[in-house]
Amino acid sequence: MNIQNNHYPGIFISFEGIDGAGKSTHIHFFSEEIAKRYPEKKIVITREPGGTSLGEKLRETLLNDSMDIRTEALLMFASRQEHIAQVIEPALRQGDIVISDRFTDSSFAYQCGGRGLLVEDLEYLERWVQTRVVNNHSFLLQPQTTFLFDLSAQAAEQRRSATRTPDKFEELDIEFFNRVRQEYLRRASNDLQRFVLIDSSLSIMVIQEQLKSRIASM
Repeated sequence: MNIQNNHYPGIFISFEGIDGAGKSTHIHFFSEEIAKRYPEKKIVITREPGGTSLGEKLRETLLNDSMDIRTEALLMFASRQEHIAQVIEPALRQGDIVISDRFTDSSFAYQCGGRGLLVEDLEYLERWVQTRVVNNHSFLLQPQTTFLFDLSAQAAEQRRSATRTPDKFEELDIEFFNRVRQEYLRRASNDLQRFVLIDSSLSIMVIQEQLKSRIASM
């Protein structure tokens, strides 16, 4: 099965990282810069969990309500299915650029790395929800580029505590976020073509220059 989404004329990009790593800070800058690179294309900025009316309702539940870890994973993928069907796939079909604040890598990082679910279980859900068939070709819908904003769990916690009221994930301990980070890095090491690793301890200006350089090569 092909894991690229080049069967669509659009471009799919995701931003990933542990809470507090700074990925959300750079999305709007990135969208403005890539719009200069592709002035003929519509830019769609979205997020997970969320992105649709149903997804936003599930987001409130997922980020605030206590539940079994399998229920959590299933709801994440339910939200993702709606997100793909209602937002991501239609945009890619018409040639838009989709920039998502989190996608499936977050599920593996948080539910497998952090919570301890089996990777094989989420791989099954990933195949079920993200497999698409276009022109008789079956493929797994994934971003073409994923920017992973990497930061130590300790530094990320300091940033979070200074800026916002924590949700149920952000209240978890350092060891949880260490595991989340390691799963992100494991996935990145297994897919070097898709992932772009960003050192999030660097200044905003330096990171923005890195993003601009990457856009220039896209």
